[in-house]
Amino acid sequence: MRINEVESSGGTPGDWVELVNTGSAPADVSGWVVKDSDDSHSYVIGAGSSLAAGAYLVLDVETSFGLGSADSVRLFQSDSSTLVDSYSWTAHATTTYGRCPDGTGAFTTTTAPTRGAANGCGSASGGGQPSVTAWPGDAAVTIADGSNVFGTNLSGLSFQSPEVLWSVDNGPSKLYRLVPNGATWRPDPAGGWASGKSLHYGIGSGDPDSEGVVSTPDGLFVSTERDNSNGSVSKPEILRFNTSSTAGSLNATAEWNLTSDLPAVAPNSGLEAVSWIPDSYLTAHGFRDEHTGAAYKPANYPGHGSGLFFAGLEANGTVYAYALNQTGGGYTRIATIPSGFPAVMDLEFEPATGHLWAVCDNTCDGRTATLDINAQGEFTATAVHDRPAGMPNYNNEGFAIAPQAACVAGHKPVLWSDDNNDDGHALRAGTLPCT
Repeated sequence: MRINEVESSGGTPGDWVELVNTGSAPADVSGWVVKDSDDSHSYVIGAGSSLAAGAYLVLDVETSFGLGSADSVRLFQSDSSTLVDSYSWTAHATTTYGRCPDGTGAFTTTTAPTRGAANGCGSASGGGQPSVTAWPGDAAVTIADGSNVFGTNLSGLSFQSPEVLWSVDNGPSKLYRLVPNGATWRPDPAGGWASGKSLHYGIGSGDPDSEGVVSTPDGLFVSTERDNSNGSVSKPEILRFNTSSTAGSLNATAEWNLTSDLPAVAPNSGLEAVSWIPDSYLTAHGFRDEHTGAAYKPANYPGHGSGLFFAGLEANGTVYAYALNQTGGGYTRIATIPSGFPAVMDLEFEPATGHLWAVCDNTCDGRTATLDINAQGEFTATAVHDRPAGMPNYNNEGFAIAPQAACVAGHKPVLWSDDNNDDGHALRAGTLPCT
């Protein structure tokens, strides 16, 4: 039994929850209980309620309670304490939240409510995803760091070159410059990087919860969720750092506070991911600017550098594209892109294919999606891949694809960072085809 679709606003006759039986035999759900985020709110499924294999059951829960803009749906067995399935959100869906594909996929915004029927899982511009396919690279993965070099909290990854890999630790905030060490990676022993460098805000203090990192021609940028020194307050920002500094810790040389432009989220559900795409690629492929309603023109945003930044919000799985003014801290949102995942943990642009890779963690069984610009100039999901068969369902929060120059025999390395440091290792390596 799975929660399959949720209507939390403007439904008919009100808020409702759809269940689906993904098994091969009928299932009796008499007396089972649905709750929202409040344990005192409950809807009890009536006696004699049975679902055939593959069947749907719609529960009009508004007769017992309403679903809020930031809420949960939880399904319990008849003892009211054995949790079977759940889903949480931070804002009402424009349509409904539903699993794509039905019963087994991650929750996303559907193309339209489909009460008692298969979910509307169209293109990513409508909120859905393609069917899940196998990882396109090698099934095997290898350990890519020494034992307990990093510990927990290693997050975003970004290649500067085949020989330089950047990573951030989200608490305490730290930036690592990694270099090859045989078949693995280690902190660069030169330039004061052997233990990483602490990161601070531009004022020289604070502990930014650093989750994503991207190396660009315009500098190195880090996405953050909050200031760990004031951890109960959300503070989604993008920070720029000067990596050529010889100082033992680094202060941000520029900051973009995106709080007012993003949905209100919990302190630990903010900007988990960041990537960068050059203007030359976006204009060549007809990328649409939602701010102007026309094709994106870099000249409309003087001082923004040579590309746009794509930031992923953990709370809702949405990717937001920004032109960041590199001198004044101003910004303009250029696009809003559903990833199809309930959360985005990292983003990676692959110049060789034009894919913008969106990465989910163990919440989505370690799946990744590729987003590409369609005929309407919008990024839409073109593929969804399982994690490599040889990798357990780790809490991977970082993902990086090596440059084309690293290709060997038609394959290039990819790396994942495991926030939990499972088995004493935070980095694992695999491959992808070079084209």
